Amino acid sequence: MIQSPYSDAATTAASYYDSTDADHFYADIWGGEDIHIGLYAEADEAIAAASRRTVDTLIDLIGIKGLGDGQAECLVVDFGSGYGGAARRLCQRPNVKVEAINISAVENDRHRLLNRETGVDKSITVHNASFEAVPLADGCADVIWSQDAILHSGDRQTVLHEASRLLKPGGVMVMTDPMAADGVAAESLSAILKRIHLQDLGSPERYKSWADAAGLERTHWIDRTPMLIRHYSRVREELKQRREQLTRRISADYLERMDAGLGHWVEGGQAGRLCWGLMRFRKPLH
Repeated sequence: MIQSPYSDAATTAASYYDSTDADHFYADIWGGEDIHIGLYAEADEAIAAASRRTVDTLIDLIGIKGLGDGQAECLVVDFGSGYGGAARRLCQRPNVKVEAINISAVENDRHRLLNRETGVDKSITVHNASFEAVPLADGCADVIWSQDAILHSGDRQTVLHEASRLLKPGGVMVMTDPMAADGVAAESLSAILKRIHLQDLGSPERYKSWADAAGLERTHWIDRTPMLIRHYSRVREELKQRREQLTRRISADYLERMDAGLGHWVEGGQAGRLCWGLMRFRKPLH
Protein backbone atom coordinates (compact mmCIF):
# COMPACT_ATOMS: atom_id res chain seq x y z
CA MET A 1 0.00 0.00 0.00
CA ILE A 2 1.29 3.49 -0.86
CA GLN A 3 1.79 5.71 2.19
CA SER A 4 0.71 9.27 1.41
CA PRO A 5 2.50 12.31 2.86
CA TYR A 6 0.61 14.29 5.50
CA SER A 7 0.47 18.06 5.95
CA ASP A 8 1.20 19.49 9.40
CA ALA A 9 -2.53 19.90 10.04
CA ALA A 10 -3.22 16.31 9.00
CA THR A 11 -0.37 15.01 11.17
CA THR A 12 -1.81 16.87 14.15
CA ALA A 13 -5.26 15.40 13.47
CA ALA A 14 -3.83 11.88 13.17
CA SER A 15 -2.00 12.22 16.48
CA TYR A 16 -5.18 13.42 18.19
CA TYR A 17 -7.48 10.70 16.83
CA ASP A 18 -4.88 8.02 17.54
CA SER A 19 -4.83 8.91 21.25
CA THR A 20 -6.45 6.48 23.68
CA ASP A 21 -8.59 9.23 25.21
CA ALA A 22 -9.99 10.35 21.85
CA ASP A 23 -10.63 6.80 20.66
CA HIS A 24 -12.55 5.90 23.81
CA PHE A 25 -14.52 9.16 23.78
CA TYR A 26 -15.66 8.92 20.17
CA ALA A 27 -16.43 5.22 20.48
CA ASP A 28 -18.38 5.60 23.75
CA ILE A 29 -20.14 8.97 23.34
CA TRP A 30 -20.17 9.97 19.69
CA GLY A 31 -21.84 6.77 18.64
CA GLY A 32 -18.90 4.50 17.80
CA GLU A 33 -20.21 3.83 14.32
CA ASP A 34 -20.62 7.30 12.78
CA ILE A 35 -18.47 10.03 14.35
CA HIS A 36 -19.95 13.12 12.75
CA ILE A 37 -22.74 15.68 13.21
CA GLY A 38 -26.25 14.25 13.28
CA LEU A 39 -29.59 15.36 11.88
CA TYR A 40 -31.96 15.34 14.84
CA ALA A 41 -35.67 14.63 14.59
CA GLU A 42 -36.09 15.33 18.32
CA ALA A 43 -33.98 17.50 20.61
CA ASP A 44 -33.10 14.57 22.88
CA GLU A 45 -32.69 11.94 20.16
CA ALA A 46 -29.84 9.46 20.55
CA ILE A 47 -26.61 10.69 18.96
CA ALA A 48 -26.11 7.45 17.01
CA ALA A 49 -29.59 7.61 15.47
CA ALA A 50 -29.19 11.23 14.41
CA SER A 51 -25.75 10.49 12.96
CA ARG A 52 -27.16 7.61 10.93
CA ARG A 53 -29.83 9.96 9.55
CA THR A 54 -27.07 12.20 8.20
CA VAL A 55 -25.59 9.23 6.35
CA ASP A 56 -28.94 8.30 4.83
CA THR A 57 -29.64 11.91 3.83
CA LEU A 58 -26.28 12.18 2.08
CA ILE A 59 -26.93 8.90 0.26
CA ASP A 60 -30.18 10.38 -1.05
CA LEU A 61 -28.34 13.55 -2.05
CA ILE A 62 -25.93 11.60 -4.27
CA GLY A 63 -28.75 11.24 -6.76
CA ILE A 64 -26.93 9.04 -9.27
CA LYS A 65 -29.39 6.92 -11.22
CA GLY A 66 -28.58 3.28 -10.67
CA LEU A 67 -26.47 3.78 -7.52
CA GLY A 68 -26.29 0.37 -5.93
CA ASP A 69 -29.03 -1.09 -8.11
CA GLY A 70 -26.94 -4.16 -8.83
CA GLN A 71 -26.56 -3.36 -12.53
CA ALA A 72 -23.07 -1.84 -12.40
CA GLU A 73 -20.38 -1.47 -9.77
CA CYS A 74 -20.29 1.93 -8.07
CA LEU A 75 -17.02 3.02 -6.44
CA VAL A 76 -17.21 5.45 -3.54
CA VAL A 77 -14.06 7.06 -2.12
CA ASP A 78 -14.62 8.13 1.49
CA PHE A 79 -12.41 11.05 2.59
CA GLY A 80 -11.93 10.74 6.36
CA SER A 81 -13.78 7.47 6.92
CA GLY A 82 -13.36 7.23 10.71
CA TYR A 83 -14.81 3.98 12.08
CA GLY A 84 -16.47 3.25 8.74
CA GLY A 85 -20.15 3.58 9.61
CA ALA A 86 -20.97 5.37 6.36
CA ALA A 87 -18.92 2.92 4.29
CA ARG A 88 -20.77 -0.05 5.78
CA ARG A 89 -24.12 1.66 5.20
CA LEU A 90 -23.22 2.34 1.57
CA CYS A 91 -22.17 -1.27 1.08
CA GLN A 92 -25.64 -2.45 1.99
CA ARG A 93 -26.52 -1.46 -1.58
CA PRO A 94 -25.71 -4.02 -4.30
CA ASN A 95 -22.38 -3.63 -6.11
CA VAL A 96 -21.18 -0.64 -4.09
CA LYS A 97 -17.48 -0.74 -3.23
CA VAL A 98 -15.74 1.75 -0.93
CA GLU A 99 -12.15 2.92 -0.80
CA ALA A 100 -11.82 4.40 2.70
CA ILE A 101 -9.14 7.08 3.19
CA ASN A 102 -8.24 7.89 6.78
CA ILE A 103 -5.14 9.10 8.63
CA SER A 104 -5.82 7.56 12.05
CA ALA A 105 -4.30 4.09 12.37
CA VAL A 106 -6.32 3.48 15.55
CA GLU A 107 -9.61 4.32 13.85
CA ASN A 108 -8.61 2.26 10.83
CA ASP A 109 -7.94 -0.81 12.98
CA ARG A 110 -11.41 -0.52 14.53
CA HIS A 111 -12.88 0.10 11.06
CA ARG A 112 -11.35 -3.11 9.65
CA LEU A 113 -12.51 -5.12 12.68
CA LEU A 114 -16.10 -3.87 12.33
CA ASN A 115 -16.00 -4.64 8.61
CA ARG A 116 -14.99 -8.24 9.32
CA GLU A 117 -17.63 -8.60 12.04
CA THR A 118 -20.37 -7.38 9.69
CA GLY A 119 -19.16 -9.34 6.67
CA VAL A 120 -18.38 -6.39 4.38
CA ASP A 121 -14.59 -6.55 4.48
CA LYS A 122 -14.48 -7.67 0.84
CA SER A 123 -16.39 -4.54 -0.21
CA ILE A 124 -14.35 -1.95 1.72
CA THR A 125 -10.62 -1.28 1.42
CA VAL A 126 -9.23 0.83 4.25
CA HIS A 127 -6.16 2.93 3.44
CA ASN A 128 -3.88 4.54 6.03
CA ALA A 129 -3.59 7.65 3.89
CA SER A 130 -4.34 11.35 3.57
CA PHE A 131 -7.09 12.78 1.40
CA GLU A 132 -4.57 15.45 0.41
CA ALA A 133 -2.73 12.78 -1.63
CA VAL A 134 -5.00 9.81 -2.28
CA PRO A 135 -3.24 6.61 -3.44
CA LEU A 136 -5.82 5.82 -6.15
CA ALA A 137 -5.92 6.23 -9.93
CA ASP A 138 -7.34 9.21 -11.82
CA GLY A 139 -10.99 8.87 -12.81
CA CYS A 140 -11.68 5.80 -10.68
CA ALA A 141 -14.57 7.10 -8.55
CA ASP A 142 -18.28 7.50 -9.13
CA VAL A 143 -18.71 9.26 -5.77
CA ILE A 144 -16.51 11.15 -3.34
CA TRP A 145 -17.93 11.11 0.19
CA SER A 146 -16.76 13.14 3.19
CA GLN A 147 -18.29 13.93 6.57
CA ASP A 148 -16.85 16.53 8.92
CA ALA A 149 -13.27 15.70 7.98
CA ILE A 150 -11.91 18.18 5.46
CA LEU A 151 -11.71 20.90 8.12
CA HIS A 152 -8.63 19.01 9.40
CA SER A 153 -6.74 19.58 6.15
CA GLY A 154 -4.00 22.18 5.92
CA ASP A 155 -4.78 22.63 2.21
CA ARG A 156 -8.48 22.28 1.38
CA GLN A 157 -7.95 23.46 -2.17
CA THR A 158 -5.71 20.44 -2.72
CA VAL A 159 -8.42 18.19 -1.26
CA LEU A 160 -10.95 19.48 -3.80
CA HIS A 161 -8.42 18.98 -6.59
CA GLU A 162 -7.94 15.39 -5.41
CA ALA A 163 -11.70 14.86 -5.47
CA SER A 164 -11.86 16.19 -9.03
CA ARG A 165 -8.90 14.05 -10.10
CA LEU A 166 -10.49 10.89 -8.75
CA LEU A 167 -14.01 11.46 -10.10
CA LYS A 168 -15.20 10.14 -13.41
CA PRO A 169 -16.91 12.72 -15.66
CA GLY A 170 -20.46 13.05 -14.33
CA GLY A 171 -19.41 11.82 -10.89
CA VAL A 172 -20.45 13.62 -7.72
CA MET A 173 -19.02 14.61 -4.37
CA VAL A 174 -21.22 14.89 -1.28
CA MET A 175 -19.91 16.27 1.97
CA THR A 176 -20.53 17.97 5.27
CA ASP A 177 -18.06 20.09 7.24
CA PRO A 178 -18.16 22.41 10.24
CA MET A 179 -17.45 25.82 8.72
CA ALA A 180 -17.16 29.50 9.46
CA ALA A 181 -20.18 31.46 8.32
CA ASP A 182 -19.46 33.45 5.17
CA GLY A 183 -17.59 36.66 5.98
CA VAL A 184 -16.52 35.59 9.49
CA ALA A 185 -12.84 36.25 10.21
CA ALA A 186 -10.65 33.54 11.74
CA GLU A 187 -9.85 35.86 14.66
CA SER A 188 -13.41 35.57 15.94
CA LEU A 189 -13.05 31.77 16.05
CA SER A 190 -9.78 31.73 17.99
CA ALA A 191 -11.05 29.58 20.88
CA ILE A 192 -12.28 26.88 18.49
CA LEU A 193 -9.25 27.01 16.21
CA LYS A 194 -6.82 26.81 19.13
CA ARG A 195 -8.60 23.71 20.46
CA ILE A 196 -8.37 21.86 17.11
CA HIS A 197 -4.96 23.29 16.11
CA LEU A 198 -6.10 24.97 12.89
CA GLN A 199 -5.42 28.36 11.32
CA ASP A 200 -8.91 28.75 9.87
CA LEU A 201 -12.07 26.98 8.72
CA GLY A 202 -13.72 26.73 5.34
CA SER A 203 -17.00 28.49 4.59
CA PRO A 204 -19.78 27.81 2.08
CA GLU A 205 -18.42 30.38 -0.37
CA ARG A 206 -14.82 29.28 0.11
CA TYR A 207 -15.80 25.69 -0.70
CA LYS A 208 -17.61 26.91 -3.81
CA SER A 209 -14.49 28.82 -4.86
CA TRP A 210 -12.21 25.82 -4.21
CA ALA A 211 -14.59 23.59 -6.15
CA ASP A 212 -14.73 26.02 -9.08
CA ALA A 213 -10.93 26.08 -9.20
CA ALA A 214 -10.88 22.26 -9.19
CA GLY A 215 -13.37 22.02 -12.05
CA LEU A 216 -16.34 20.96 -9.93
CA GLU A 217 -19.80 22.53 -10.01
CA ARG A 218 -21.66 23.00 -6.75
CA THR A 219 -25.23 21.85 -7.28
CA HIS A 220 -26.50 21.92 -3.69
CA TRP A 221 -25.78 23.78 -0.44
CA ILE A 222 -28.33 22.86 2.24
CA ASP A 223 -27.79 24.93 5.38
CA ARG A 224 -28.55 22.91 8.53
CA THR A 225 -26.60 24.99 11.07
CA PRO A 226 -29.12 24.38 13.90
CA MET A 227 -28.03 20.72 13.75
CA LEU A 228 -24.44 21.72 14.57
CA ILE A 229 -25.67 23.50 17.68
CA ARG A 230 -27.98 20.62 18.62
CA HIS A 231 -25.31 17.99 18.04
CA TYR A 232 -22.54 19.55 20.08
CA SER A 233 -25.10 20.31 22.81
CA ARG A 234 -26.17 16.64 22.85
CA VAL A 235 -22.58 15.41 23.01
CA ARG A 236 -21.91 17.82 25.88
CA GLU A 237 -25.05 16.65 27.68
CA GLU A 238 -23.92 13.02 27.39
CA LEU A 239 -20.46 13.92 28.65
CA LYS A 240 -21.88 15.62 31.74
CA GLN A 241 -24.39 12.84 32.46
CA ARG A 242 -21.83 10.05 32.08
CA ARG A 243 -18.74 11.80 33.39
CA GLU A 244 -18.18 9.47 36.34
CA GLN A 245 -18.41 6.42 34.09
CA LEU A 246 -16.19 8.00 31.43
CA THR A 247 -13.38 8.76 33.88
CA ARG A 248 -12.80 5.02 34.22
CA ARG A 249 -11.44 4.97 30.65
CA ILE A 250 -10.73 8.61 29.76
CA SER A 251 -8.49 11.10 31.56
CA ALA A 252 -10.13 13.88 33.56
CA ASP A 253 -7.98 16.44 31.72
CA TYR A 254 -9.25 15.27 28.32
CA LEU A 255 -12.87 15.40 29.48
CA GLU A 256 -12.38 18.90 30.90
CA ARG A 257 -10.90 20.16 27.64
CA MET A 258 -13.57 18.42 25.59
CA ASP A 259 -16.34 19.97 27.70
CA ALA A 260 -14.88 23.44 27.15
CA GLY A 261 -14.33 22.80 23.44
CA LEU A 262 -17.90 21.63 22.89
CA GLY A 263 -19.09 24.77 24.62
CA HIS A 264 -17.12 26.90 22.16
CA TRP A 265 -18.76 25.12 19.18
CA VAL A 266 -22.25 25.64 20.65
CA GLU A 267 -21.59 29.30 21.41
CA GLY A 268 -20.09 29.92 17.98
CA GLY A 269 -23.11 28.39 16.29
CA GLN A 270 -25.57 30.34 18.41
CA ALA A 271 -23.69 33.58 17.70
CA GLY A 272 -23.88 33.01 13.94
CA ARG A 273 -20.12 32.64 13.49
CA LEU A 274 -20.32 28.96 12.44
CA CYS A 275 -22.39 27.03 9.96
CA TRP A 276 -22.89 23.43 8.86
CA GLY A 277 -24.84 21.65 6.18
CA LEU A 278 -24.80 19.33 3.20
CA MET A 279 -23.07 20.09 -0.09
CA ARG A 280 -23.07 18.34 -3.44
CA PHE A 281 -20.65 18.92 -6.30
CA ARG A 282 -20.61 17.45 -9.80
CA LYS A 283 -17.78 16.92 -12.25
CA PRO A 284 -18.96 17.97 -15.72
CA LEU A 285 -19.18 15.37 -18.46
CA HIS A 286 -16.89 17.44 -20.70
